[in-house]
Amino acid sequence: MSELINKEGQTIPDVTFRTRQDDDWVDVTTDELFKGKTVVVFSLPGAFTPTCSSAHVPRYNQLAAAFRENGVDDIICMSVNDAFVMNEWKEDQKADRITFIPDGNGEFSAGMGMLVDKSDLGFGKRSWRYSMLVKDGVIDKMFIEPDVEGDPFEVSDADTMFHYVAPGVEVPPSVTVMARKGCPYCAKAKKMLDDAGMEYEVLMMGEDYTDRSLRAIAGSSSVPQVFINGDHVGGSTDLDAWLKD
Repeated sequence: MSELINKEGQTIPDVTFRTRQDDDWVDVTTDELFKGKTVVVFSLPGAFTPTCSSAHVPRYNQLAAAFRENGVDDIICMSVNDAFVMNEWKEDQKADRITFIPDGNGEFSAGMGMLVDKSDLGFGKRSWRYSMLVKDGVIDKMFIEPDVEGDPFEVSDADTMFHYVAPGVEVPPSVTVMARKGCPYCAKAKKMLDDAGMEYEVLMMGEDYTDRSLRAIAGSSSVPQVFINGDHVGGSTDLDAWLKD
């Protein structure tokens, strides 16, 4: 692997990206993306790959509102993939809070010193995994994954970047509600979370989980079942007590 270069203090590469918007080709320049803005960029080896889809993209999308509340204008997901692939991946991930940019020819990644050879996986040239904070086109901070074999994911995550952008600010909690259609107590729990200004994900019985999985995960067959930061809070009454505490 070629040496990975930290470019803090330098200007980002001048590149024009070929994007696909509403069935038309639209050229987007780095000036349009970065000039006069504070932007978080995270770059990764490829769309639809395991770590990228299960952890990297979802967490940045989840924390997007918190980033914006702390001075970040946009979050860009960059990958050496074409525009069609990136658009399909964004839709599949339901990541509507993030701007997906296709570095199809690897020009931006090469200019960043982050283009690496993954021919052993049949990928060809791809981006190394990293994140950076860019202010008005100048790189303020980079978090580059260690130069080791495989696909390390240790420092380019959303939480690490958030703590750099907003030191001392508490990261919004991760909340999941296991619910069932037509359940009034589920609606009550969601309203309480809305009133508290807490974002949450809803999993629906029959679509996202079964009665058996509900019993296995929550030890109960009743809904809702609320989980916050990995802790099982319980039903709507339990949630009410948790919020008041």
